Amino acid sequence: MQYSTGKIEREINASGMEFDKGSVYDRVCKLTDLRGVNGKRYELAAVLTIIVLAKLCGEDKPMGIAEWANHRKEELVRLLCLNWSRMPHHNTYRRILAYKVYEQEVAQLVGEYNQRGEHGDVYALDGKARRGMRKKDEEGQEYGLSVYDVEQAKVLSQVEVGRKENEITKAPQALKSVKISQKVVTGDALHTQRGLATQILEAQGDYVLPVKENQPQLYKNIQALFAPEYPKPGFGKIQTDFLSAQKANKGHGRIETRTITTSEMLNTYAAWPGLAQVYRLERHFQWWRRGCCYRTSHEVEFGITSLTRKQASPLRILHIRRAHWGIETGLHYRRDVTLQEDATRMTVGNTGKVMASINNLVLALIRQAGFHNAAQARRWFAAHLSDAFALLTTPFSR
Repeated sequence: MQYSTGKIEREINASGMEFDKGSVYDRVCKLTDLRGVNGKRYELAAVLTIIVLAKLCGEDKPMGIAEWANHRKEELVRLLCLNWSRMPHHNTYRRILAYKVYEQEVAQLVGEYNQRGEHGDVYALDGKARRGMRKKDEEGQEYGLSVYDVEQAKVLSQVEVGRKENEITKAPQALKSVKISQKVVTGDALHTQRGLATQILEAQGDYVLPVKENQPQLYKNIQALFAPEYPKPGFGKIQTDFLSAQKANKGHGRIETRTITTSEMLNTYAAWPGLAQVYRLERHFQWWRRGCCYRTSHEVEFGITSLTRKQASPLRILHIRRAHWGIETGLHYRRDVTLQEDATRMTVGNTGKVMASINNLVLALIRQAGFHNAAQARRWFAAHLSDAFALLTTPFSR
């Protein structure tokens, strides 16, 4: 880790603890404490800091966080300059995480923190189910919608959408707080909406979006454009402007071959906001074991983009579309598998939503520290608590 060498303003809290202005701890200190007078045995900033430290060091559930803090009581008292030596009970963490305002403020904190520094070119828009929040006999699941910087692995914005179908109306809100000028926004077919495309263009951004039956006429037109031709005898084939590119990847016992074909022939005919190209993306998968291919699969995706051919070749569009799935591997998978988000039952109040925002913060901190493997980073911080603490109290640059 490399810390910033520029001039940094220092702050000192009431207990005498020093921290840098602009650090995560500085921002946490500014959160509103909604607890009553009789419920403030433990300072809010200290409790939230302990939760984040425990998450960085490998604990995920309130019971585990409480035990982790109790086992490191002396070191936490020294680092945080606490005037209490008894660590909070696990129910204290649950009660604090239940307040809705903390979910909003922590999500805002993560967004502000992640919008600093470098940014990539591709922002992925996608929702995630909160399975850990689902109550017994409850139908459906709660969803959160994120705008994710794929290259820098940062959650730039997150909004609650309730049910999955609400993503259509909440997507504009998620993008509104993010600077998307000169960026490419990707999503799934649910987000292929005229209003969202217009919003992206008005913010001077671009889009690459798949098209399915939720846009029936557009889907039908693209499908017909790329359909194989069988000309009658004596008639030639229709002149086309098709450009193609192909790329193959091998890994995890699978070979994936992706072939993309693009065209400008529907630009005026389709009457879609900012349409510059349409594409047909074909994916062919082969699964190998002991030198033999034992299974194959094939799928075709149609899509649209506002990127012109001068801005984006077929190979670049292929790269952008593949990059979209970075939100699954870089964010959703890490939250579910590494941070045990879905396995952690958080059904009271807004505990699940607040913990989801904290998980986003933890992943951002891990990335800022220079780690690309979240599990490896947590093992490191578990053995170097002072480094985890410095991560929260000191601004640093990569």
